Amino acid sequence: MGICISTASFEIHAIDYGHENLVHYEDNNNNGANGYQQIGSVYSQQGSKGLNQDSAILYQGYGVENGVFSGVFDGHGENGQIVSKLVMNKLPSLLLKHILSLPKITSPKQKVKEVDESVKNKNFNKWKEACLSSFKVVDKDIKSLEKLDFSCSGTTAVVAIRQDDDLIIANLGDSRAVLGRKTDEGTTEAVQLTTDLKPSLPSEAERIRNCGGRVLALEKEPHIQRVWLPNEDAPGLAMSRAFGDFMLKNYGIISRPDVSYHHLSPNDQFLVLASDGVWDVLSNDQVVSIVCSTNDGSAAAKAVVEASIDAWKMKFPNSKRDDCTAICLFFQQNVSPINST
Repeated sequence: MGICISTASFEIHAIDYGHENLVHYEDNNNNGANGYQQIGSVYSQQGSKGLNQDSAILYQGYGVENGVFSGVFDGHGENGQIVSKLVMNKLPSLLLKHILSLPKITSPKQKVKEVDESVKNKNFNKWKEACLSSFKVVDKDIKSLEKLDFSCSGTTAVVAIRQDDDLIIANLGDSRAVLGRKTDEGTTEAVQLTTDLKPSLPSEAERIRNCGGRVLALEKEPHIQRVWLPNEDAPGLAMSRAFGDFMLKNYGIISRPDVSYHHLSPNDQFLVLASDGVWDVLSNDQVVSIVCSTNDGSAAAKAVVEASIDAWKMKFPNSKRDDCTAICLFFQQNVSPINST
């Protein structure tokens, strides 16, 4: 079952989309009223570790005519697939409540560099507050589900909200958002909009250690830093922020996202959100190149995921492949192949 969000009542209604962990919804009441068509796609492929614990939603017509809510949620642990679906189903409506109650972010019709910074910062702080509040509420709601154990299960989240020319990114964990931007030379470059929040990041490791948690890598996988309890070799979480994972919430793991703002320009061609199953084997430039070479914008996400699967087979033939999920959202109405760097 998927979800449908009523912007009038903010209620979530179940709709059968065929894949309960994958939703692509277009609000016909908002999207296309003036002949506007926004192209996007979402695709996920189960890895070889068991159930697909990734969830993803692409909601077009969210809030305003060309508004979008897009999110990729990468679950982990015994009940990770449940957490990722819970967040996917609850977070959009919570954020919409906040967003529609806030003053619209506006800026003069001029170059980005000339936009009044004080106005932009003032309005962005309100968007940021809405994201921080919504993430906190969702995490509390997960914890309140006493019949399910989420002490060592959770999910990451990378969320992008578009409202007109404003793009708000909220990142929790090690999924990633990458922008495809056209250069003056006519090529398309990759611009990473998020930072992978892992224990290997010095600032994240410092926070965790200050809270009493331990950060160290196992001898058999020295390249992966993990988070452990103070006096026990468990649970070994490979990200520094997440929904759930309540065993570590007193030891540095937080559900507070990094929130950033990007003003969309005509040079911004598309956005890719993907779980770490994609980024572990493909670079930002490779992903942007794949999207640019796709003739059909509605199939771009599938092309990224299939390329990731091929890369896993080549790079890690003896390892279990992670779940791979991607969302591709094009900002320009005319989608066509673009030369990439």
